[in-house]
Amino acid sequence: MTKLLIRLFVRNWENTDSPAVRESYGKLAGITGVVTNLLLALLKLLSGWFFNSIAIMADAVNNLSDSASSIVTLVGFKLSSKPADAKHPYGHARIEYISGMIVSFIVVVLGVQLAQSSIDKILAPEESSFTWITIGVLVVSILLKLWQGLFYRKIGKTISSTTLEATSTDSLNDVISTSAVLAGIIITLLTGVNLDGWLGLLVAVLITISGIRLVMETSQPLLGMAPSQELVQSIYSRILSYDGIIGLHDLEVHSYGEGRIFASVHCEVDADQDIMISHDIIDNIERDFLQDSGIHLVIHLDPVQIHDDRTQKLYHQVREMVAQLSPEYSIHDFRVVWGTTHSNLIFDMVVPYGLSQSDEEVARAMGQLIQERLGKNYFAVVTIDHDYIGSGKAAIEQLSQKSRRKNRKKLK
Repeated sequence: MTKLLIRLFVRNWENTDSPAVRESYGKLAGITGVVTNLLLALLKLLSGWFFNSIAIMADAVNNLSDSASSIVTLVGFKLSSKPADAKHPYGHARIEYISGMIVSFIVVVLGVQLAQSSIDKILAPEESSFTWITIGVLVVSILLKLWQGLFYRKIGKTISSTTLEATSTDSLNDVISTSAVLAGIIITLLTGVNLDGWLGLLVAVLITISGIRLVMETSQPLLGMAPSQELVQSIYSRILSYDGIIGLHDLEVHSYGEGRIFASVHCEVDADQDIMISHDIIDNIERDFLQDSGIHLVIHLDPVQIHDDRTQKLYHQVREMVAQLSPEYSIHDFRVVWGTTHSNLIFDMVVPYGLSQSDEEVARAMGQLIQERLGKNYFAVVTIDHDYIGSGKAAIEQLSQKSRRKNRKKLK
């Protein structure tokens, strides 16, 4: 059913990188959500009103909020597909994240309001009458909501939409809450015990928890998340495959919505190589990334002295000391200013976030260790740096070090 709808209403449905195709997917999801949720809300409102059930009415209002959420999703996809302009040079794709936040807040507010109504019914209970017709309405609702959740999930994964994945979670949570209402009604029919107010409260709590979780999930892209390790490893591996690139560091990736990725990185090249050759290499890399991956990549050139044996020896000694301080530490931009009375070892030292020591304390400890191991005539000029690629840094560093060794041997 989902595949059929996609092929009927999404032109060029396989080209998910196209903003126009993403908008078509969003329209399909939004219109489907509005129609199905309004249908469910109407059935449940009539059933809840006729049988005087706060639990069913709560479920109906939940479906009405889902319809509103679908409208927000429609508007979000429409606005996010707008091209970049002078005021928004990075495009409008992040509007999709904002629409996801709006959906999440609607869910939270709805949950709180339903909880209040349910508590009122618990404190002042009213008799509810249920029939097998009520059960039939809820069974249809569960089946439709289950399909809806899978439908949203399929489209959300296809176009990498956090908004639709959040909506999928909300729909599947509705399956749980409606199932709880159904179970309570069956118990009432079999035993005569009125659980309507308590069931309404249960639904409200589930809705509120779901909404809070959605707020947390949809806010992450707006706050700025570390890139996925798959993307980071892909960027590292691809850049290191170019001849003339010895290593790289200081990768930063900024996402302004799906298909709007801007990145910068420092690439290490042989300091003795003609600057025009090195510049041509990085120009080719930047162009290839934009054409093949749609990533706007800016590369900073870092010349490395790989033919100076004294500098290389000190580099490896310092790297071993850094690893002894912590396997999570690493260094880059290493150079030596030689002097007659003393020499300065200048480098950047990458440390993780959340250390108990301050940056100054880490740098001081590194300087003391260098003087203990190498002698008092060596001074460390350390700049503490932090990585922006999240977890999995060790594997990336191992890949980069392996490439450095291979490329340095090749260039020598």
